[in-house]
Amino acid sequence: MQWRSIVVGLLVLRVLLNCAVWLVFGLGPSWGFDFPIKFTFNLHKIELLKDGEGATVKSNAWAQQMYDNRNPQANTCSKISGNSPKKSYLSFFQEGRDEYDKKYSSFPAALKVKMRGMARDMFYFGYDNYMKFAFPEDELNPIACEGRGPDVLNPSNININDVLGNYSLTLIDALDTLLVLGNVTEFHRAVKLVIDTVSFDKDSTVQVFEANIRILGSLISAHILLTDPRHPFGDIALKDYDNELLHLAHDLAVRLLPAFENTSTGIPYPRVNLKKGVPPDSINETCTAGAGSLLVEFGILSRLIGDSTFEWVARRAVKALWKLRSNETGLLGNVVNIQTGQWVGRQSGLGAGMDSFYEYLLKSYILFGEKEDYRMFSAAYESIQSHLRRGREACNEGEGDPPLYVNVNMFNGQIMNTWIDSLQAFFPGLQVLNGDVENAICLHAFYYAIWKRFGALPERYNWQLQAPDVLFYPLRPELVESTYLLYQATKNPFYLHVGMDILESLEKDTKVRCGYATLHHVVDKSKEDRMESFFLSETCKYLYLLFDEDNPLHKSESKYIFTTEGHVVPIDQRFREKSWEDQFPCEEPNNEPPANISNCERIPEERRYGLPLKSVYMRQIDHMVGLS
Repeated sequence: MQWRSIVVGLLVLRVLLNCAVWLVFGLGPSWGFDFPIKFTFNLHKIELLKDGEGATVKSNAWAQQMYDNRNPQANTCSKISGNSPKKSYLSFFQEGRDEYDKKYSSFPAALKVKMRGMARDMFYFGYDNYMKFAFPEDELNPIACEGRGPDVLNPSNININDVLGNYSLTLIDALDTLLVLGNVTEFHRAVKLVIDTVSFDKDSTVQVFEANIRILGSLISAHILLTDPRHPFGDIALKDYDNELLHLAHDLAVRLLPAFENTSTGIPYPRVNLKKGVPPDSINETCTAGAGSLLVEFGILSRLIGDSTFEWVARRAVKALWKLRSNETGLLGNVVNIQTGQWVGRQSGLGAGMDSFYEYLLKSYILFGEKEDYRMFSAAYESIQSHLRRGREACNEGEGDPPLYVNVNMFNGQIMNTWIDSLQAFFPGLQVLNGDVENAICLHAFYYAIWKRFGALPERYNWQLQAPDVLFYPLRPELVESTYLLYQATKNPFYLHVGMDILESLEKDTKVRCGYATLHHVVDKSKEDRMESFFLSETCKYLYLLFDEDNPLHKSESKYIFTTEGHVVPIDQRFREKSWEDQFPCEEPNNEPPANISNCERIPEERRYGLPLKSVYMRQIDHMVGLS
């Protein structure tokens, strides 16, 4: 009998420990807030059963199936006590309806001006200190007040060397933000500094993707804004400017081209040396986002200079990846071998390694009007909804968990792990651009609830344990971006309150002596000495635009879109035209899935300048992205 008592005691102790872990690290039953619309989201502790025999799997449960290497057939389900109250994760504000409406149904004009000023000051505190202590190096170490360049003593340190190329990264990445803030004088000074001091003839090995979105994209954006005859930011013409930024962009793109050579699939190598080409010890594996998110910048460059090469190699890579998707699910993996076309990473999700691949399918269509791009995006979006989305069918009503997008095996759709990452917070913004505003609202609420809990988004968050898996936050912009786009779509003042919350959290927890620092730990708020360039090019830019209603980008005649690095590019007829049509011969329709169509198929006139409307909200963002 004694052993039975011991076993019972151990079981009780385990239950108590589990409860303690949940209460300490989880978000608990009070995780959330209430929207001024009918949302009845319910978050509950999800128990993943080790043995799935006899488990009932509900179609609207997050944990439908858990992919287990030891037992791939094991099922899981959410266990919710019949007596458990259905607590909403939208319950941060418990004041009552009248108090809530009073607090969140409006945002005073004076407060908006104050927040806009705070966002502007935040940018300049980081930018001015970069120029004072770090330029011409790539990044600012805001705690030590010094510059940071490539780690030449440790070439294998890809966390640093993939991004930093010894080419004044932060200055280049911030160029168009200066214009968005209306500082033409500093913009001109920065452009001249780039022209006079930046060279890409460097013995630097960088990631193709990072160089493309941060450097190439910014140079192209600044050139277009400088030479735009419509003068959206006023007459900002620079005396004696002779397309030098465009020439720099062209030079960089040429140095990236070796990545596309000598690959059996057309999928590029992940890294190149700017002086020597692909390193002899380069690996043959790359992520889907890295290889498939080059089309916007490369395509614009091709159409600006009349050379099809750059768009052609980028589009070939996208098509090559697309052909490798699963026949069963339509999903792609996250890591592929560029020589064999075999998937090395079979995880399919919306975060790291995948995110901007989907983003650029849609944005390439918006910019270039190629039906093929939108067909691929639509098919991908359908697969995402079918296999990654967990939760009830309608986000606003019904029983079951609120919507969540999980990481699954690309071949069978089974859950591979129980975490999401902070990069996934971009997806509500993409849903807005696709007209799926209602689902964007729901998903945004999930990420904001996490921010509200920690004052930041942990790099990885375990939705089963309701606790961070990876605890750092490098000042990422994705949640701010989605907040901005949702405000533009709905004009709901709630999103101004979200932006204020984010802005105040950044000011309180990340500001240091010479800038804003990465949070090493979102709970104890310890810091790392790094301010990545996207903090100025995206995070500060979206926060400023959120509170600046009168910005030129918001005028009805202005039609712009943002690259994945937040760089501003216009919806322009000249990007719908190709001067090399004879180099793209018409192809006869084949038996490929719908996304693979002839490049020469004409776009109906009513669809030439944007996406078909899927929501009345799209009319509210027509001025922003040029959708009609």
